[in-house]
This record gives sequence, structure tokens and C-alpha cells, in this order.
Amino acid sequence: MAYRRHEQPGCGGCLLLVAMLLLVFGGAPALFNFLGFLFVAFIVFIVVLVAGFWAVTFYIKRQVSLYEKSQTETHNLFVYLLVNILVKIAAADGRVSREEVSTIIDFFRSQLNYSQNQIFWVRELIKEARQSSVNLETLLSEFRQTFSYEPRLILIEMVYQVIVSKGAITDVEIELARKIGAYLEINPYDQEAILRKYMAQFQQLRVDEDRYFTILGLEPGADFDQVKSAYRKLSMQYHPDKVSHLGEEFLKVAEEKMKELNEAYQHLKKKFS
Repeated sequence: MAYRRHEQPGCGGCLLLVAMLLLVFGGAPALFNFLGFLFVAFIVFIVVLVAGFWAVTFYIKRQVSLYEKSQTETHNLFVYLLVNILVKIAAADGRVSREEVSTIIDFFRSQLNYSQNQIFWVRELIKEARQSSVNLETLLSEFRQTFSYEPRLILIEMVYQVIVSKGAITDVEIELARKIGAYLEINPYDQEAILRKYMAQFQQLRVDEDRYFTILGLEPGADFDQVKSAYRKLSMQYHPDKVSHLGEEFLKVAEEKMKELNEAYQHLKKKFS
């Protein structure tokens, strides 16, 4: 038999008692004055609440507008399409849960080091994306037509990062990520390299040598010629100069990717020397 807590009584009885006392000692005028005071207090409370909500909304929209104006059109379009694509992926099962929204926001906060004003912007984009009737194919088509191969690689990297950061990977999500890569005309070699990297992260692969092969998109045990070829190809694709026009945060993503590639290459180079 479950224990039931004794809840604290409400104030409805207190108000009724006050009203009765006023009626007894002050008559009907005192009671009406008291009820009028409560009504006015309630109206003032509602007005203050609405004004506070409007002030917060105005502040957020102003910060979003100022941030957007401080960025290039290319940067804003890239993030806009990225957010919309991530929301459409989250909605693949028919709905976008609160947890999925939090995952996308946490991705921008932790992976791209977005400030609070930038997060305000991302929240607005997510809200608009959830209400948008534009389908995923249209978004991907615009992305493919607007951006070159290197930014498309960055997009696929981010898609996998968000999928992995949810703490669970489903076959449906992997298949959708593959289809997105194919639609963006990412070649199979690059797709496989990215998939291996993030699957390895998800499975918490900790053997350094295997991890370094994975970063380069290779199977453990590949020879040095394969290592060198993979490194040259990936370092050209992820060179920061290729994405510098997208904005500082995406430049940092490319720089981190280059650090990762350099670390893997130097380790394997030493192994084969």
C-alpha cells in the first residue's frame, strides 16, 4: 500500500473567511471594496505578466536581429539550412521531441561554442523550421546548389555529430544520413570515412591505432601508401580556406578536423617509418 503525502491546504478557504468577516463587520460596501481590490490586483498582475513577456520577446528578437546583421548572408544561409535539415531529420519519425530540440541546441552550444545571443537565434530558427512546410529534399537541393563540395562535407559531419550526440543511433537515422550524403553528391569514399569515424566514436573505440585509421576513413591494417593517399585527399577537402567564407564557427570546425587528421597521420607515419 503506497504512502500518500498530506498536501498543504490552499488559500481558497482563507479568502472566503476574510469575505465573511468583512460582510459581518463592514457590511456589503466593505465586501464590494475588497472584491474590487482583488479584481484590480488581478488585472494589474495580468498586465505586468504580458508586459514582461513582451519585453523578453522584444529583447530576444532584437538580439537575434543584431546578430544576423553582423554576419554574412552566406553564413546565415548555411546555418539556416543546417538547422532546417537537422529538424527535418528529427521529424523523420513524425514528430520533433523536446529532447531532440535540446540535442540540436546543445550541439550548437557545445560543438560550435555559440553564445547566448547565438542560441537565441538558433532557437528562433528551430521554431520556424518546425512550422515550415518545406520538405527535406527542397532544403538539400538548395544547399547543393548554393554550396561547394567542402561545405557539404561539413554539413554531413554535423548531421552525424547530432545523431551520435543523442546517445543512440538507429538504422533509420544512418540510412537517412546516407541518403542525404548521396543527394548532396558526397562520394561513397567520403561518406564511408565519416560514417566509420562517428560509429567508432559511438562504440567508444579506444585503441589508438584503430582510431587513427578510422579518422582517415581506412580499415585498421591499411598500408602507408593508403594512409598517405587518404590524408592528402582529406586534408585538401577539410582545409580551413575552403570554408572560411561560412563564418568563424565553421572555420573552427574545419581547423579541428585538420588537427585530427594531422594527429592521425603523424602517428601512423611514425609507425611505418
